[in-house]
Amino acid sequence: MTTTRHFTVHHDGVTIPVSRGGRGQPLVLCPGLNSTQADLHELTELLRRDHDVVTFDLRGHGLASAADRYSFDAFLSDLFAVLAELERLDLPSPPVLVGYSLSADLAVHYAAERPDAVAGLVLIDGANPLPEPFITDADLPQFRAMAEDPATRRENEQAMGTARQVLLTARDVLDLQLEMDVVRSGILDRYRKIDCPIHMIMSTSIAGDSTEGRAPRHNRLWRAGIDRLVRERPHISTSWLVADHRLVFTHTPEIAEIIRSAHPHPTD
Repeated sequence: MTTTRHFTVHHDGVTIPVSRGGRGQPLVLCPGLNSTQADLHELTELLRRDHDVVTFDLRGHGLASAADRYSFDAFLSDLFAVLAELERLDLPSPPVLVGYSLSADLAVHYAAERPDAVAGLVLIDGANPLPEPFITDADLPQFRAMAEDPATRRENEQAMGTARQVLLTARDVLDLQLEMDVVRSGILDRYRKIDCPIHMIMSTSIAGDSTEGRAPRHNRLWRAGIDRLVRERPHISTSWLVADHRLVFTHTPEIAEIIRSAHPHPTD
């Protein structure tokens, strides 16, 4: 077993806690919206068997400090700050970036701006060039209800003060979800600037398996977005898991093996 080292990155008025452990090819694991490095502990430990894994908390998540803005660009600046610190610490080679949900999009934007600084991308249920907006006016009441769900609120309250806390309000989350539709409408342009290996790990039913309400449309859009991406960028490989958006928690061993196969240890 290797020692896990902990340090912090200070930028833009926030403190970002970073953890590093394992040995092998460098890999940066980025949690998504409403998830923390503590939530991804199982995946992190599996990947550390043959990767030098760095993970961290985005602003307002886990042990990171709160912030006065939770926009896409603000979260992207967190990723840039962490990777700049890793460069300062002299990583032996460019890392593989593994991003879940929101952080899949962050990873694509980072790689588009710093293509020589990334060995490869593994994008888990995010960074999808959707052919039309995910959230329509008709969806807004349901998304507001989801964001303000009493069970979700209780879960968040129970996590307060722990490594799994999320400090964003329901309004913060909804605003970011609306912003992500705009970000993803232009993400194909970002993919065109990336030439490293890219592997997508996608859920077959991001919105659940209901045959009523918003789920069927959202699931069709999710598949259509990836079909669109692969038509334009045929070198991108995709693994579909029979799961919803919680796949990173419900299918952890499968995801770890897909990542390991996509970026094997040099001695394999």
